Amino acid sequence: MITELAQLVRDRRVVLFAGAGLSAPLGLPTWSELIAHMAQDLGYDPAVLVQPGVNYLTVAEYYVLEKNIGPLRSWMDRKWLVDDAALSASKVHNQIVDLDFPFIYTTNYDRNIERAFELRGRQFDKIASVVDIGRASSDRPHIVKFHGDFDNDGSIVLAESRYFERLRFEHPLDIKFRADVLGRSILFVGYSLNDLNMRLLLYSLQQTWKEAGALEHRPKSYMVMLRPDPIQQRVLESWGVETIVPDVDSPELGLPHLFDQLLAGASGA
Repeated sequence: MITELAQLVRDRRVVLFAGAGLSAPLGLPTWSELIAHMAQDLGYDPAVLVQPGVNYLTVAEYYVLEKNIGPLRSWMDRKWLVDDAALSASKVHNQIVDLDFPFIYTTNYDRNIERAFELRGRQFDKIASVVDIGRASSDRPHIVKFHGDFDNDGSIVLAESRYFERLRFEHPLDIKFRADVLGRSILFVGYSLNDLNMRLLLYSLQQTWKEAGALEHRPKSYMVMLRPDPIQQRVLESWGVETIVPDVDSPELGLPHLFDQLLAGASGA
């Protein structure tokens, strides 16, 4: 499987789709910490508001209704900021630059992927709106901020209503995504099936090919899992997604290990 994926990377026929797990080693706040901040800002005791099983999207919706997204976005922008020295030392972010994916989609709001390219002197086009799509060049990698970007408050998908809007998959970024992946494989990193948006996305992709009567021609997609999970793996398989569980002792080393293998395979080493 790794050899096959490395060949696709070499042919630039892989779209990287990166989630929150990508930036976790950089020490960015978790969803729980984000909601705890919202609670404090709203005058609630986080220990009371943030109970097990709480619907984070609903809390975010309430926050936006009460305070708007601006103050929260400003706080997030500060908390998600990683200094250049730490980012330059991030092996995974450097590997992403070296793997030269033609399209990188991310649901992360932070600028870390873009900044990693800038620190390496690599050009790219950031896409967070329909205007960006029209300006993008086909000669540079596209970094698509699928759930918004800190530079544009209106683009951020955080509150429940914004998630519901995006679940229709009719936004210009959704249309671009469908076009970009029709003839390419997708490599998902930093996700799990606990993400409702991701589950619906995978199901919708499978249905698109099924309804076209061309399911057997759909390019393979892959999801990196840091630990084996037979239930999720079986469900993903039914949606045309193969799982890769890196063979390393520590889950934190899993993604760098896989990217090392892909870089070696793509270079023919």
